[in-house]
Amino acid sequence: MPESRNKNNGQRLFSVKDLPSSISIDKAYMDDEGNVCVLFKPEDHLSVFTQHWLRSNCYELNNHFDDRSEKQKTLWQKNSFENGLPIIDYDSMSKDDTKLKALCSLRDIGFFVLTGVPTVEGQVLKVISAMGYTRETNYGALFEVRTEINPNNLAYTNLGLGSHTDNPYRDPVPTVQLLHCLESSTEGGDSILVDGFKAASILRDENEENFLTLTSSWINYRFSDSKTDLRSRVLMIELNDNHEIIKVRYNNRSIDTINVPKDKVRLFYKAYRHWSEVIERDELKIQFKLSEGDLMLFDNTRVMHARTKFSKTGKRHLQGAYTDLDGLYSLLNTLENKKND
Repeated sequence: MPESRNKNNGQRLFSVKDLPSSISIDKAYMDDEGNVCVLFKPEDHLSVFTQHWLRSNCYELNNHFDDRSEKQKTLWQKNSFENGLPIIDYDSMSKDDTKLKALCSLRDIGFFVLTGVPTVEGQVLKVISAMGYTRETNYGALFEVRTEINPNNLAYTNLGLGSHTDNPYRDPVPTVQLLHCLESSTEGGDSILVDGFKAASILRDENEENFLTLTSSWINYRFSDSKTDLRSRVLMIELNDNHEIIKVRYNNRSIDTINVPKDKVRLFYKAYRHWSEVIERDELKIQFKLSEGDLMLFDNTRVMHARTKFSKTGKRHLQGAYTDLDGLYSLLNTLENKKND
């Protein structure tokens, strides 16, 4: 009823604690417009519902809403992209239809690649600002990915990196990562992506005990240098209340000392090793080289990324930054609502 909500923003004006403990339905009927009317006692409060709203919100008739779970995603592997990767021209991102297409790709498969992004330092932040908000960390608003002397992270060397998610030592973790290629004249340094939800589903199919071990074993991650000491205690594979995968975390470089109950140590390492083997299977990996002006954006709670080793000759310079799914999904929902109006 109008008196129950603010007329400007629709937010509820009362708390559940304000309801009588003896509340009951006095009668229910349909009005002349086909709405369902329910009169509650003892306050004689009348609630009016459309039939469409009741049906679409009936728990037993509808799937629960969870836009982060595996059930709402399209799981993929190497051979899933015979028609090409989700590549979008940056200049067209000013159009709502293109932006909607890109964000649907992020939601459904976990990533997309922009081409033709100006090779200007800091441009990655402008890409974020057109869709959401920058998540600043101890690395700054953006970070440089190129070889350094005495680096505080192996990402800043020319070594290959195994499949991983970024920053599992943070809670909450940055949920979206962007990498923008400014220079690329080295041999090697190809980008690799793996669908972590697909990998986790394979682990579940191959050994349910290992899967359940990783969904119930809280472990520590840590990152520290002269200025920073970040720690978290989290799950490698996180499920929702319907036992659907909603997050994966894996970073062999920053896992801390394993501290699980002694009766679970062997089970944990057995599951951990199996998980590590699954995510490095060639049939799960898509591999491509970012050229100058390319930018890839991916869901850091789902998609693992890696790179091949690259030569010490030539130049390879990427700038990276983080944002969050909340802002991007909000824009996606707004654009979808606008299109459906």
